[in-house]
Amino acid sequence: MLTVDFDRLGVAAGDRVLDMGCGAGRHAFELYRRGTDVIAFDQDADELAVVSDMFATMRAAGEVPEGAEADVKQGNALQLPFADGEFDKIVAAEVLEHLPDDRTAISELVRVLRPGGNLAVTVPRWMPEKICWALSEAYHEVEGGHVRIYTRDELVDKAQESGLRLTGHHHAHSLHSPYWWLKCAVGVDNADHFLPRTYHRLLVWDITVRPWSTRTAERLLNPLLGKSLVLYLAKPE
Repeated sequence: MLTVDFDRLGVAAGDRVLDMGCGAGRHAFELYRRGTDVIAFDQDADELAVVSDMFATMRAAGEVPEGAEADVKQGNALQLPFADGEFDKIVAAEVLEHLPDDRTAISELVRVLRPGGNLAVTVPRWMPEKICWALSEAYHEVEGGHVRIYTRDELVDKAQESGLRLTGHHHAHSLHSPYWWLKCAVGVDNADHFLPRTYHRLLVWDITVRPWSTRTAERLLNPLLGKSLVLYLAKPE
């Protein structure tokens, strides 16, 4: 399940791409399939080990174009261990809302992005996130949890303060918003509750089968209920 539209980001085979805060690797795997030289970056060594194993599995299965490269790197988003202008494209999906010092993180992303390069940043959207916070303190008051709720204007302003130029935006995953509202309403740790468990089955079916009906519904609902805000930004030449 991808949040970033790689065609809109302008990803091309041979690009050197950073997936900053890669988590379980969903964006990094697709970048690898597209023939990029991708670095999956995160502070969680256990998740990076799983991502590295999946990269090896993809290579062995012939799922990636010849010449594509993939690696993992552990580190701190506030001190990226990369050279200035090292990457053609950067993805930072659902990361900044976890960082108290998001301005420094954005500045680091700008530093390692080459002049003329493109960056995609995604964060939870204000309205769906506000509902989650109102329904459940446990949703965000956990170690490493969300420390802020972004408005679009706030995120755009912080990006522009760092020298980036906004080239577009959209919202994604509207069908996921009700799932999180249900989880927050019944208890985020209440995994056995009938309502979120049943809705989760629907989401898994949708991701696996991708039927026309739910794809159309999500596309129509994204402007209203999309769980994620996605910004596309460019670093001036």
